[in-house]
Amino acid sequence: MTKSIHKCFLTGLLAAMAARGQLIPPGTPIPHTAKPPVVFLNGYQADCTSADFAGTFGAADQVLQANGEASVFFNNCTAPGKPTIEELGAAFGTFLGGLKYDDGQPVTTVDAVAHSMGGLILRSYLSGKQPNAAAFQPPPATKIRKAVFLATPHFGAGVASLFGLDQQAKEMASGNPFLFDLATWNQGAEDLRGVDPLALIGNGGLGGQLATGVPGFDDGVVALTSGSVNFVLPGRTRVLPFCHLPGGGLIALAGLCSASAKGIANIQSATDPQAVAITSFLNGTTGWQSAGTAAEADPFLSKNGGLDVETHSNADAVLQMDSASATSASGTSKDLNLPTKTAAYSDLFPSGALTLKTTAGSTQTTGDLALAPGVYKALTLKTGPIIGRVYPAASAVFPLSVAPGQFVAIYGDALAGSTATAASINYPTQLADTQVTVNGTAAQLYYVAPAQIDAIIPDGAPGLVRLTVQNTAGSHTVNVLVEAAVPAIFTQNTSGSGPASAENASNNYALVTGSAPLHGGDYLALFLTGLGATTKRGDGLDWANQQPTVTIAGRPCAVAYAGRAPGYAGLDQINCQVPTGLTADPAAQVVVYSGQRASNAATLAVQ
Repeated sequence: MTKSIHKCFLTGLLAAMAARGQLIPPGTPIPHTAKPPVVFLNGYQADCTSADFAGTFGAADQVLQANGEASVFFNNCTAPGKPTIEELGAAFGTFLGGLKYDDGQPVTTVDAVAHSMGGLILRSYLSGKQPNAAAFQPPPATKIRKAVFLATPHFGAGVASLFGLDQQAKEMASGNPFLFDLATWNQGAEDLRGVDPLALIGNGGLGGQLATGVPGFDDGVVALTSGSVNFVLPGRTRVLPFCHLPGGGLIALAGLCSASAKGIANIQSATDPQAVAITSFLNGTTGWQSAGTAAEADPFLSKNGGLDVETHSNADAVLQMDSASATSASGTSKDLNLPTKTAAYSDLFPSGALTLKTTAGSTQTTGDLALAPGVYKALTLKTGPIIGRVYPAASAVFPLSVAPGQFVAIYGDALAGSTATAASINYPTQLADTQVTVNGTAAQLYYVAPAQIDAIIPDGAPGLVRLTVQNTAGSHTVNVLVEAAVPAIFTQNTSGSGPASAENASNNYALVTGSAPLHGGDYLALFLTGLGATTKRGDGLDWANQQPTVTIAGRPCAVAYAGRAPGYAGLDQINCQVPTGLTADPAAQVVVYSGQRASNAATLAVQ
């Protein structure tokens, strides 16, 4: 070998090694760059002996390195013995806890890209799903900023039995109670703990179209309705002409995708549409909005939704269903699938008004529903009291959580104020004459009506609690996530937006209005709820243990006091000094921050 040939050979070899070396090996410190590292989670592996990053994600690590992001890989095959998805979720949490930068600092924030079952592992981790039914221990801090779901079967896959007969495959099968639990773990809903989501799903399947007669029904494995994340946030699902996996193999042999199909997670170039979408979304730019087609414009998703239904007794016990059906306002009727008797499902039902009917022994339950397109709706059908949402009384918040000592409104509508305008049960909610308990402790009630209860969350440690309403018509219990603080500003019109409920302490505590604005140097008294636990100090005031900050028009309002409003349980007050030099504005934005939570944005008139 000549010297020049030898040099070219080494150069090419080193380049090839560098190309393969973009992925940070397990246990290796991660370069501390300006962008969070990206953690990839692979999907179900029938044969773990050959599972690796490139086999699922192709050259995605190289694409992200060119974008200034380091990539790490959570290979679910490293957990021995084909554990449950719940156990893989716990293992993923341990994996995140072990990540460190090359300067020795722990990694506190990552983005995630998950394929297929990997998305369920991520969701199981976020909710703290336990192996027991309907049991959760959510981690205090998620560490996840953004998540991209690639063909994740959020509500199952009808062909999961083709993957295998182990517990992972069973949990991914449509109608499995595990999936219903994930979809309803927090106030009967799933909010991903506030993680910013994007779903990329494929409509290049063949088998689903043959079975349903509906073009573009699935990616060969996952129906579009099951892969959509519109149940969390609208406008975050994009449809691409791909299949679940690259062509060939079992899916092609089964006729579910063509032999030449492109897999949605198999990235080969930075110009691949899914690569463009991922890098754009993680960078906070708008390029992802041009990838494929929006769910709202897709010919299938724009007209259809999905259903996942449980029936409970009026005392909130899960019932074994003998039958379940849905009937649209136009007369279209369908028997829902009942693979496990406890959860009935359909991947395909026309959006719009419909009536659900279930039979469980001698118990027959009916409910009217407005099913939005592009959404898979999980819901509990029951008589007696039912809880739709538990919001701070001042304003709806997202993600769904409350604080110790917070003044809350318990709504009976099954989707009151939801961010995903999916569905709303219209049968009587029967909240009147109700007791409310939180982990068995009675909550102080201020207002009780058939569709709303105003109460105070008892003091206690943050975490997931069980909130129950009970009256002579029955009972209903939901999980409610309690955080250290969830500030919510009261507004004068009670809507959670517009002029804040605030007084000018420097002007005889006059209500702040356009005709009585604040001036620089004035002391503002702002009324809110959700500052969390308090401690009484020597001045006799109950100060918030976690002190907040306040901004007016983006500038800090120096806090002099933050805690309970004297003499009013559940009501908080912040006194702060208005910054000088503000531009006159009848609607300057005021926001309260405490820990990782920001309040609703209200307004103040400033002069």
